Amino acid sequence: MALYAIGDLHLCLGAPKPMDVFGGAWVGYMEKLRQGMSVIGPEDTTILMGDLSWALDLESAKADFAWINQIPGRKIILKGNHDYWWSTVSKFQKFCQENGFSQMNILNNNFYEYGGYALCGTRGWYFEEKRSTEHDEKVFKRELIRLEASLKAAGELPKLVFLHYPPRNKGYECPEILELLNRYQVRRCFYGHLHGPSHRLALEGTWDGVEYALLAADFINFTPQKILP
Repeated sequence: MALYAIGDLHLCLGAPKPMDVFGGAWVGYMEKLRQGMSVIGPEDTTILMGDLSWALDLESAKADFAWINQIPGRKIILKGNHDYWWSTVSKFQKFCQENGFSQMNILNNNFYEYGGYALCGTRGWYFEEKRSTEHDEKVFKRELIRLEASLKAAGELPKLVFLHYPPRNKGYECPEILELLNRYQVRRCFYGHLHGPSHRLALEGTWDGVEYALLAADFINFTPQKILP
């Protein structure tokens, strides 16, 4: 039994937008993902950290979720900035039921338990007052509420946080999210979103008592990373 995590699968089986066009590590990425996912067993839990499918709605995402459904064990899904298929939790659950997709769970205002740890998180958002729009501010405040709801629901369990957007990188940090991590005594935080040349912006290692790791698929060679045994 193990806990794995990976972000940014960018599946395109139901939408013609393959990531191969970006070149580099993305060439042949679907086969790389198939091979990478082979480390996961039926007793394992995998966190899928946003940007799962290019589909614009659940119906168009059916082929992508059929692919995800083949990943053994429990899947815990959080939203990315390109997950336009995302709807309500109840609609997603109905979609999974109708299509026979099993062990898929949405991380949104809640948490899941694994081995005595609370798995918490949300999408997150970039927000800088001087550069952001009123829309950005609205989304950002909503994401803060969702992250705190997740952390609060976990009670006294030690917490692992999974985000799509990095809460800090070279040249940027989000004090509101960092304050939540500090207040709820989070010691490990994982994120995705950064690709290609943006990998150089990633901050990994321990900062202010929190260990950070970038788990975007192209950064970790399309292989889920083991978080806990």
